[in-house]
Amino acid sequence: MALLLISQLILFLWIYAGELKERWEDISPLLARTGLASLVVILILIIYFKWLDKVQSIHRVVGVGSKVFMVLYLLQWVALVVFSMVNPPITLTQLGSILGGYGMRRDYVDYDLISPHMKLAVLASEDQLFTDHDGFDVKAIKLALKYNKRRPGKTRGASTISQQTAKNVFLWQSRNFIRKGLEVYFTFMIETFWSKKTILCRYLNVIETGPGIFGVQAAAKQYFNKNALELSRAEAAMIAAALPNPKKYTIKPMSNRIRSQYDDIMIQMNHIEPDPDILALIH
Repeated sequence: MALLLISQLILFLWIYAGELKERWEDISPLLARTGLASLVVILILIIYFKWLDKVQSIHRVVGVGSKVFMVLYLLQWVALVVFSMVNPPITLTQLGSILGGYGMRRDYVDYDLISPHMKLAVLASEDQLFTDHDGFDVKAIKLALKYNKRRPGKTRGASTISQQTAKNVFLWQSRNFIRKGLEVYFTFMIETFWSKKTILCRYLNVIETGPGIFGVQAAAKQYFNKNALELSRAEAAMIAAALPNPKKYTIKPMSNRIRSQYDDIMIQMNHIEPDPDILALIH
């Protein structure tokens, strides 16, 4: 069939070759002009469709990005509501501890099952203005900035218990600007929608209190073989003294940091305890 069609085409061209030659001389300039114009049009169409494809790709990326943003936005609201009622099933810090080979020992307990001494100890050592501020201690931040500027090799923190709770419940451990920015956001959110007791309860349950040890109940069992409700004033102060760097400042064996700090923490506990807002919070 194909051979038949080819032979017919050859025959047609042979018969009309002379006529085609004459007509070619007339139409060749027109074909040249239209061919050039066609080439330009084709190039324009190619460029247009390439541009359109790129625009569509950008739109697809933007579309996917906006969907991801909406999902994350909704998830953070779900997390804020759920974690206002229960402790998180696992945090990124706890997951990092497992992956880092430290394991994870924790035992979540209700707020009423934590000793008032333990609550008072973390307030005295970490955030004495917890009941007064809205998540941020501006004065402490200014002092930390001045200290860090004068001593470039050293870092002094100014994070409140609210900021530490936001970081440990929702985020990860690092010092980059993205994490700090998110920490500010989540601090504002929990201060807006959670009570101070809820914030302190989450803090006392998720904070790292030793290598792979999370929460004051796990610390009480690990170091003193008792429940968090039974912790004495001195024992609570020891746990609080380890919080700035729980992998370095060990309670058993007792590091020099714990030995030198827990007496000072107990003095501060005595200093802030008469505050009626503090008393209402810890009992």
